[in-house]
Amino acid sequence: MISYWQGRCPISDISDTELLRASHIKPWKDCETDAERLDVHNGILLSALWDAAFDKGLVTFKDDGTPWFSSKLSAPAMSSLSGHSKRISGLTAGHKENLIWHRDQVFNP
Repeated sequence: MISYWQGRCPISDISDTELLRASHIKPWKDCETDAERLDVHNGILLSALWDAAFDKGLVTFKDDGTPWFSSKLSAPAMSSLSGHSKRISGLTAGHKENLIWHRDQVFNP
């Protein structure tokens, strides 16, 4: 994923590898095969804060890469995330398909 996302979080531009996480769109436990688990189109390289919010369903992404925030976020968390974000560019059809699953199964609007 580091190579695919050019070593940076596509939302925050953070490139410190210690702060980056290979964030699975569809969690490993919900994947049916190893190929699905390891598919680069089932992941986004996110900073630790974005990864935590994405993993807990507090943020997801629309098909155009725009962040979609949960109403469950506190005001400080919303401010921190929305103040340092941009639209993800370069989402493939595979990413979009997995994001549909994430919006339906994980995201908590």
